[in-house]
Amino acid sequence: MSIKIEDDSSVNAAEAAGMEQEAPEECLEAEDASAAETDMEEKNASQEAEASDEEETVSGEEEIPEAEEKSDDAQSADTGSEPAQDAEGQPEKRRLFGRKDRKDKKDREIEDLKGKVSELSDRVKRDLAEFDNFRKRTEKEKAAMFDMGAKSMIEKILPLIDNFERGLAAVPEDRRDDPFVDGMDKVYRQMLKDLGDAGLKPIEAVGQPFDPNLHNAVMHIEDENLGENVVAQEFQKGYTYKGTVVRHSMVQVAN
Repeated sequence: MSIKIEDDSSVNAAEAAGMEQEAPEECLEAEDASAAETDMEEKNASQEAEASDEEETVSGEEEIPEAEEKSDDAQSADTGSEPAQDAEGQPEKRRLFGRKDRKDKKDREIEDLKGKVSELSDRVKRDLAEFDNFRKRTEKEKAAMFDMGAKSMIEKILPLIDNFERGLAAVPEDRRDDPFVDGMDKVYRQMLKDLGDAGLKPIEAVGQPFDPNLHNAVMHIEDENLGENVVAQEFQKGYTYKGTVVRHSMVQVAN
């Protein structure tokens, strides 16, 4: 029996020694785990503290502009002016106003140019109208001067025509076929044709009502066969040139 007890005690002692050896190792592991947890907690606490500090800093920075904006709003309300814009808004506003000013300046320049163009166009139209009137007036004056010159020349030719008519009227009937008389008659007719083409026309007188604008009455006769104020006889033929009387007809008026 004694031997067994010794063996049991030795076994218990060995187990106790083994447990004592395992206990320090477990304690060391527990201490290491607790130290690691402590480090993690300290790190988390420090991170939370830094985050809270940053939030306070941001909130403080946001509160400062708000306070400045409130103060600016208060000043603008006191002075009756608009709130001051931030540093970024002011250049943008200046750029917008600068563009508007440039646009207004260009619009004014365009309006000025349009006014000048309209004025010049009106002046050109007036000048063209004046030149056209001057051209027409000049052409009319030239035509009138030409007509005056032609009328003056015709007045000098009419006595020649009268002499041709008197000479041909004095030729006896038996000598009408004479070559000389025939030649003079052809010259007379050619002259009348050319003058007629130029605008010279004889005035009809015999049998026509007396017209003081065309006829020059030198004699008066009573004739029952003719009406009142009718031309009975023509002593000298009258002519018109382009509607203007060159020479009045010298006539005898009946009744």
